[in-house]
Amino acid sequence: MRFAIFLLAFAAAPALSQQYPVRAVRLIVASSPGSGVDIVARIMAQKVSTSLGQQVVVDNRAGAGANLGAEVAAKSPADGYTLLMGTPAHTINVSLYSGLGYDVVRDFAPVSLVSTGQYVVIVHPSVPARTARELIALAKARPGALGFGSAGPGNSTHLAGELFNSMAGIRMLHVPYKGSGPALVDLMSGEIQVMFANITAGLPYIRNQRVRGLAVTGPKRTPQAPDLPTVAETALPGYAVTSFFGVLAPTGTPASVIAKLNAEIVKAVHSPEVRSSLAHEGAEGIGSSPEDFAAYIRAEIPKWAVAVKTAGLQGQAK
Repeated sequence: MRFAIFLLAFAAAPALSQQYPVRAVRLIVASSPGSGVDIVARIMAQKVSTSLGQQVVVDNRAGAGANLGAEVAAKSPADGYTLLMGTPAHTINVSLYSGLGYDVVRDFAPVSLVSTGQYVVIVHPSVPARTARELIALAKARPGALGFGSAGPGNSTHLAGELFNSMAGIRMLHVPYKGSGPALVDLMSGEIQVMFANITAGLPYIRNQRVRGLAVTGPKRTPQAPDLPTVAETALPGYAVTSFFGVLAPTGTPASVIAKLNAEIVKAVHSPEVRSSLAHEGAEGIGSSPEDFAAYIRAEIPKWAVAVKTAGLQGQAK
C-alpha cells in the first residue's frame, strides 16, 4: 500500500510541474517603483505573462538594503510561484552585512540573467559641472559640500560613488535613500546634487533634461547615450562599475519548473520588442542558462567584496 502511494506521488510530481503555472506568479523586486530593476522587471514580466498564460505580478518589497525582499523570496515555497529579481545588492550584501537571513548562493536557484548595464553620473542642473573631471574639481574646491544620493547604504549606487570618491581623492557626502526612486526625486528637486544612478532609471531624466548626465561608469560608452563618455576616459583611468538583473527562484524549485521559466524568459529577452525596450532604457538583454547565471553570481561576490572593503563598510548589522 505504501509503495503504491509512493508511486502515485512520484508520478504526480512531473504532472504538476508540466501543468505549471496554474495561477499568477509573483516576481519580488527588492527596490522601489521606478528603480532600474523595477523597470527591467516590468518589461520582462509583461512579455513572459503572455507566453506563460498567467500573470507575472511585480511585487515591490523595498527595504533593508534589498534584504527584505530577498528574505521573503528565500522563505517562500519552492514551487515556482514566488521569484526574486536578483541585483548587485544581493551579491554585495554577502560582504556588507553580518547575520543575513538568507544566502544568495545556498537559498536560491538561478533561472536566467536578464540584462546587464552600467551606471550614469548625473547632477542637478544647478551644479556647475559638465564633465566628471569638472565634478572632481568642484568637489575638491568644496569638500563635503556636495551630497550624492544612493538607493541605500552599501547599495551598488552607493559603492559606485565611494569608489569615485576614493579614486579621485575627494569627499562627497553620501545620502542614503530607500530605493533609487526617492533619491531621483530629491536629485531633481535639488535636495542632493549628485547621483550614480542605474542607467535604466537615470536615462529618462537625462533625456527630458531634469538632470544633467556627465559620464557612464562602464568600460565603454553605451549606444543609448553615445555622447556620454566613460568616467575612465575622461577623469579616472581604471574606474569601472557595471550592473546586472536576473531571476532567482527558491532552492528546491523543481528542475522542470526552472527549465520552463528559463525558456520563457530567454525567449522574451531575445524578442525584438523586449530587446528594443531594454536598449531604450540603457540595458543589454542577455537571457542566459541557469548554469551561466550561477557562475556570474559566484564571480560577482568577490568583486564587490573588494569594493565593500575599500569603502570600510564590512560587517554592518542588518
